[in-house]
Amino acid sequence: MQLFTYILMGFLIVCAVSVSLSKNLLNSIAIFMSYSLIMSVIWILLESPDLAITEAAVGAGVTSVLFFVTLKKIQAVINEDEKAEEDQTEGKEENGNEQENQ
Repeated sequence: MQLFTYILMGFLIVCAVSVSLSKNLLNSIAIFMSYSLIMSVIWILLESPDLAITEAAVGAGVTSVLFFVTLKKIQAVINEDEKAEEDQTEGKEENGNEQENQ
């Protein structure tokens, strides 16, 4: 049981570092959700089921939904179609600049 606790603590450290280093906001939210779920398992191991339920509901549930809604409102999440169009537009601009330089 002690080994399982240490493994979970290691996952917590990995999640905390990877959220800090992640450049994609959507990935950061997913990692934050996994952090909260791991933390709720740790609360269960510490025999605090009330904290575990609260952590799972608030940390992984409500907070993550609010983060997703916020990203959608500020339009930080780009649809795949829009991203493909942007990539094509950038490619055309680069080709035009290369032809002008020649």
